[in-house]
This record gives sequence, C-alpha cells and structure tokens, in this order.
Amino acid sequence: MSEIKTRPAANSLKVTVLLTGLVAFGPVSTDLYLASLPDMGRYFSTSVEMVQMTLSVFLLGFAVSMLIYGPLSDRFGRRPVILGGVVIYVIGSVACLFAPTIEVLIASRFLQALGACCGPVVARAVVRDVYPRDQAAKVMSYMASAMALAPFVAPILGGWFHTLFGWRSNFILLGLFGLILLAGTWFWLTETNQHKDPRALSPRGMLGNYRTLLTDRQVLGYVAVVSATFAGMFSFISASSFVLIDVLALPPAMFGFGFAVVVSGYIAGGFIAGKWTGRVGLDRMIGIGTAGAALFGVTAAILAWSGVQTLPAVLLPLMGFFLCGAMVIPNGSAGAIAPHARMAGAASACLGFIQMVAGASAGWLHSASFNHSSRPLATLVGVLGLAALAAYLLLVRRKASP
Repeated sequence: MSEIKTRPAANSLKVTVLLTGLVAFGPVSTDLYLASLPDMGRYFSTSVEMVQMTLSVFLLGFAVSMLIYGPLSDRFGRRPVILGGVVIYVIGSVACLFAPTIEVLIASRFLQALGACCGPVVARAVVRDVYPRDQAAKVMSYMASAMALAPFVAPILGGWFHTLFGWRSNFILLGLFGLILLAGTWFWLTETNQHKDPRALSPRGMLGNYRTLLTDRQVLGYVAVVSATFAGMFSFISASSFVLIDVLALPPAMFGFGFAVVVSGYIAGGFIAGKWTGRVGLDRMIGIGTAGAALFGVTAAILAWSGVQTLPAVLLPLMGFFLCGAMVIPNGSAGAIAPHARMAGAASACLGFIQMVAGASAGWLHSASFNHSSRPLATLVGVLGLAALAAYLLLVRRKASP
C-alpha cells in the first residue's frame, strides 16, 4: 500500500493541526517556562542575567538554524528533516530536565532551539508545496491564529506545573510536546517536496539560492513588510512586562490578562485574513494590514507623547496593531515563498531569519531606550508600522497586482 494511501492527505485537517503545532514550537518553548525563571535563578544560585540567557541563547540557536533547515528540506524532503529536528528537540528537552548547572541548561536550550527551528521553517514550506498561492495564505492565516493561543495557554499551564511539581516539570511538558509532534509527523505527514534540489546543500548552491532570493524585488518586498510588522509586535512582547507592570502599575497577577488583550487582536486578525484573503487577494490584504498597522502605531505614539499613559491608551492601539499584523505576516510569508518553488525551504528560512533578527533588534532598541514610560515602545511601534506601509507601497504594490 502506498504512502499516500496509508497516511492522510497533506492538505487534511489532521496535517494542518500538525503543522500548526510545528509552527508553535518557538512560542511554546519560550512561554511555557517563563513563570519558573525566578526559581531557576535561586535553584542554581545565579544571576538574573544568566537565567535570561536561557531565552537569549534559544533565540540565537533558532535564528541561525533557520538558514540550515530550508536547504536541508529542499535537498532531502520535508518529512525526514522534520523528524530529525523533532528528535533533536526531544533530546534537548531531556538535557534541560537533568541539567546540573545553569551553564549546562543554557547549552541544552541551544540544542532545543536547533531542533525546534525545523517546525516553522519546514511547515511553511509544506504549505507552499500543497496549496496554491492565495490558498496557502489563507491556511497560514488560520495556522497563525491558532498558534497565537500559545501566549494564552503556555504561561498558565507552565505556572500550574511549576507550582505543583517544580520548574523541571516544564521541560517534561516540552519533551512530551515534542514526542506528540514526532508521532504525528511519523503517522500523518506524507512527503510534499516534489522538486528536490540536489544543489541545495552545496555552499555554492546555498549562496546561489540566497542570492537569488535577496535580489528578487518581489521577495524583498514581502520580507520587508513581514519583518517590519513582526518587529513592531515583538517590541511589545519584549517590553510588555516593563510597560504594563512598572509604568502602568498593573499587578503581576493581572499581567497575563493585559497581555492577552493585545494578543487577542492577532487571533481576530487571523480569522479576518483567513476569511477575506481569498476574496480581496493576498496583496490587497497586505495593503489593508500595513495601512492599519501604521495608523494604530502612529496613534499609540501620539497618545504616549501627549502624556496619556493609561491601560486603554496603551493596550487598544497595540491590539489594533496586532490585528493588522495578522493580516500582513501570514500573507507576506506566503507571498515571499511563492515565487521560487524549487527553493521554498530556503525562502522560508531566509524570511524567518530576517524576521527574527528584526524582532531581536527591535527588542534591543527598546531595552536601550527604555525611560520608564510607554514612549519608547509606542515610538518604535509607530515607526515600524510606517516602515511596513512604506515597504508595501514601494516594493509590493508596484509589482504585478494579485
């Protein structure tokens, strides 16, 4: 019996759920154990900076390995690369669980990231393999909305397990999450890459692919709008605890609810994009999203510089920005990957790497400029919203219409 007959179709609901889980590898792996960070510092008798390195190193490993998984999946196929990456992730989770020192834990988190990165990079390439351009954007929008549940569920679940069983229990959960995705990939996912590129892993081939992508005006336009929008969103994610707790005096116990208000915009925007992208077209939806992101970002900046520092004045414009971000990021991702079928994995990796570097840079800019007010955050979001709109007008809109 053939593989296609023994496994669900690549565009089935089961596989879509599996791909959503793979895309959520990153946020689940960072958000689940946030509540445990203080106790981890006390357990290892180390500084806050060292404990926070478990987050920073994870992001570093995630960003760097993005450039590897794309070419790997272009050369050998999507399924074996996902299986290998998830195995690495599970091994990293076990190493975190038994880490005797903070240094070993940091190294284990890097290993975790090397495995986790296979999820978003290769899953997006699978969507590109299976669906036509506009349909891929619609599926990515629904996946993004489901993935946005991670910031709601993961910190709460991790906090419960930390309270009941201690901080190491969170890494048991992460290991189990990896095992579930490993089983789902093994039993459900068929190979979707029908255009394997034998040159994908050669240094010359990799450089050639990335050169092709980075000199393609169409790809650059989509990468720019996605990266600017994501950077604006990540500005809030990295600054949220400082602004909501230190500036707006929100009690720590209520922090998650304030965070959820903003993230709910992304969930709503994902459903809007999923419903309307097929009707209005991918590029037009990006235009609506970037215009809205610029409007909400500038509104946040005007309110902050006018001295209005209240919860509604901060949260509502940011919720609107996140809503618009859900219209831009999945559609922009689909647009960036679509033009080059033979290097869809490389395109997904290149997009993810630039997106994460942009987000990390925005987070660093906020930490460097934070002055115990909401102004640095609001200014960053406003500038990045305008940058996304400019990229759309100058690079995306000027190409052929959808």
